[in-house]
Amino acid sequence: MATNIAPMSNEAVSVGRIMNRSFAAIGANPLVMLSIAFLFGALPSVIIAYFNQRLQISLVGQPNGVRDSAILTMGSAIIGLVLSMIVQGALVRATMAHSEGRRASFGESVVAGLRVVLPLIGLSLIVGFSIGFGLLLLIVPGVILYLIWSVAAPVLVEERSGVFGALGRSRSLTKGARWKIFGLELIILLFYWLTSALLGFAIGITNGGLQAMAQMTQTGLPITWLIGNAVIATLINTFWSTAQTSLYVELRDWKDGPRGRQLEEVFA
Repeated sequence: MATNIAPMSNEAVSVGRIMNRSFAAIGANPLVMLSIAFLFGALPSVIIAYFNQRLQISLVGQPNGVRDSAILTMGSAIIGLVLSMIVQGALVRATMAHSEGRRASFGESVVAGLRVVLPLIGLSLIVGFSIGFGLLLLIVPGVILYLIWSVAAPVLVEERSGVFGALGRSRSLTKGARWKIFGLELIILLFYWLTSALLGFAIGITNGGLQAMAQMTQTGLPITWLIGNAVIATLINTFWSTAQTSLYVELRDWKDGPRGRQLEEVFA
């Protein structure tokens, strides 16, 4: 029986292959993946934002308005963080299932997200604060940290390595491919900008243009605007989580060898 892990593949990391894998994963299981992003991410965000803005308007001029507004904002942020981690964990599982040649069910994906929600929160706080501090130091250190830890979340979900284990594993996996990862992240960012701009323009026209939208800042944004933002958030969150997980699969296969090859080595 062979005991060595498969060596690094000679085939280079391919941004095109990562993108193809991402769209293939979504295309193979769109109902489950988009439903997760909508039901656990976008829809709750719309509901929270709608009632939040109404309450914020009602607190204007109240004796404890500033304090209550701060508490409301903090509470909304905490709920949003928990839900976003569930979405990320669930979409990682659904994408990984596609890489295994099958379709994950809605229940399987959501349960996977719930199981890792607390570690993902810890991971996101560490990564977020570290990258934020790095961005303050002339931006470049923050970008470098983002690239180093770009697959930490998929590692945590799939390998159950713990927060710090995921950070170390991500650093190892991304070493030697960070320029490719930088290019991929630029593509994802471009997708985010284009999607937000196009849908935002359409929603703005529907609601009467820029002047009408400016007046709505005083009375609260209409529900149609919030629903439009929910559509944007659903598309972006699904694509982003799928792309990051596809990147993890690409890097793992590049460093460790494809899983099929590893099994051949084990049972040779």
